[in-house]
Amino acid sequence: RSSRVLEIQAQMSERAVELLGLPGDRPCLLLDVGCGSGLSGDYISEEGHYWIGMDISPAMLDVAVEREVEGDLLLADVGHGIPFRPGMFDGCISISAVQWLCNADKKSHSPPKRLYRFFSTLYTALARGSRAVLQLYPENSEQLELITAQAMRAGFTGGMVVDYPNSAKAKKFFLCLFVGASGTLPKGLGTECADEEQHQAKFTNERTRFKNIKGKSVKKSRDWILEKKERRRRQGKEVRADTKYTGRKRRPRF
Repeated sequence: RSSRVLEIQAQMSERAVELLGLPGDRPCLLLDVGCGSGLSGDYISEEGHYWIGMDISPAMLDVAVEREVEGDLLLADVGHGIPFRPGMFDGCISISAVQWLCNADKKSHSPPKRLYRFFSTLYTALARGSRAVLQLYPENSEQLELITAQAMRAGFTGGMVVDYPNSAKAKKFFLCLFVGASGTLPKGLGTECADEEQHQAKFTNERTRFKNIKGKSVKKSRDWILEKKERRRRQGKEVRADTKYTGRKRRPRF
């Protein structure tokens, strides 16, 4: 409902479709991975293309149905693969979704295996010569390397396009992947005056300061509780709202 969020979503969707390099003389069929409430699909429809959206959250898809989006919707976990016939799509976009495959929400989840399953089946579902443009928010350089490595292992070529690399707020990461013959990687916006070294993504380890030596938040801590609640929200479950009392330890007795 936030106008700011809607504006950012529309801008990233427009940029992702632009990076696809679609032909201007015919409508195309696109796959929207992590389509949510269908905001990206609205832009695809405005451009005269058709689309199918996939999302793991029933609640988000219900919102898309209520909004009467023009695309078809599929409830599915992309970590299990893309269930469409070979060469079906002319392109694929994803806004702020792929990085969630790096999380192990269940004991049976293996991020490398889930990423490879996603990319290998996506490669099959895309037509030869098409592209996939995946906007993501990598948590650190290791996560970005894992995502890119599994994409290349699945057969894709291409690389990362970074828009406005010198801006703290406007910086955006787009993984631009080619199917079949590799094309020329597009240049990121705001890089005309930047040095070649600044094209590379820079990361900090600020997010890990509250974690123990194993890389996980201390059990029963506030961060651990917030992370657990966020995982449940992504799974479409009802969770109590976060407050200043969340994670606060009770006294031994009242």
